[in-house]
Amino acid sequence: MLYACQDRYGDVFTLKIVHEGTWVMLADPEAIKQVFTGDPRVFHAGEGNQILEPFLGRNSVLVLDEKPHMSQRKLLLPPFHGERMQDYGKTMSEIAAREIDSWPTGVPYKLRPRMQAMTLEIILRTVFGVRDGERLAELRDALRDFLDFGTNPLQILPVFLLGPARMRRLPWVRRLLDKVDALIYREIAERRTAGDLDERDDILSLLVGARHEGGSPMSDEEMRDELLTLLVAGHETTATSLSWAVERLVRHPDKLERLRAEASTDSEDYLTATIQETLRLRPVISIVIRRLTEAVEIAGYELPAGVSVTPSVYLAHRNPEIYPEPDRFLPERFLDNPPGTYTWIPFGGGVRRCLGASFAQFEMAVVLKELVRRHAIRPANPEPERVFRRAITETPRHDAEVILG
Repeated sequence: MLYACQDRYGDVFTLKIVHEGTWVMLADPEAIKQVFTGDPRVFHAGEGNQILEPFLGRNSVLVLDEKPHMSQRKLLLPPFHGERMQDYGKTMSEIAAREIDSWPTGVPYKLRPRMQAMTLEIILRTVFGVRDGERLAELRDALRDFLDFGTNPLQILPVFLLGPARMRRLPWVRRLLDKVDALIYREIAERRTAGDLDERDDILSLLVGARHEGGSPMSDEEMRDELLTLLVAGHETTATSLSWAVERLVRHPDKLERLRAEASTDSEDYLTATIQETLRLRPVISIVIRRLTEAVEIAGYELPAGVSVTPSVYLAHRNPEIYPEPDRFLPERFLDNPPGTYTWIPFGGGVRRCLGASFAQFEMAVVLKELVRRHAIRPANPEPERVFRRAITETPRHDAEVILG
């Protein structure tokens, strides 16, 4: 549909979305740059993400704008950069190795559900910092139910039909959220009284010690909202990207073999390029949203306040002038040409660029390296898997089904 609209109308066209109003889709890099570098007072991303507020909470960095957004963003930035993120690598490797070693060989096996289990386990350890077996199992089960609701197309359909505010009032949705909230608030309360807080490196422990500019600590509600935000933003998305990476690699044996050969060396150049090409060709989210608070001229059009401008990740990543043979899987294209700021946008851009972008790519690198070291991999079906919309994410139609050797 996006291709058809672009062919007919060009790099700027309008869609009408139920409960969302007018979306102006953008594919031109200069227009995308204007959105990402625009005044945050005018380009509201949080307002464009209000469909998430009933579930993630009013303090989520995803639904806030302007000063409140920057305040929460500053509190969340430290764990995702520098040595602290590198410290998570050992935990990721241990979880990945244990999970991958449990997979069967010689039979068709769907990877996406297992990638989801793996990324959830990584989040439970690195974000929530839960170690106790019984409490870990309780939280894992509750969060899995919450995530299944948010990523099931049939269950999420009422959100689009009723609107998010009315959806939250449904009794079964309320019960689901109440169960998750009770367990998260229990973890927050336990962490506030922990005697080893300074020795812990999980993100919840860091948030307990974080302070706003005025010196006040984060409230329990703020921490709950940001923990769920990190869960939703980092679980399904990373698992899906890992699944797409394997789906693409097994249909290009030469590239899989090159990646396997590199995994026995200290280099990660081809691994990095593989991840970047996967995120280009198969972005998990196909659009970025900003709602205008004032009239703005973009690409020669005067757009009124209230309209949402939506850079199209899908179309930007398939621009043949920037990516020759755009539909081919070619990690080599990134070996000597790093991704462009406004032409490679799987994590959005500007002051709203995904906080966990580096974390996600680091996690993908760890998991892929463990996988190619441990198994020969071939596709269960020689035909490429089509893109399948699972709620708001774009997943492999058959869950990246492979045969491991």
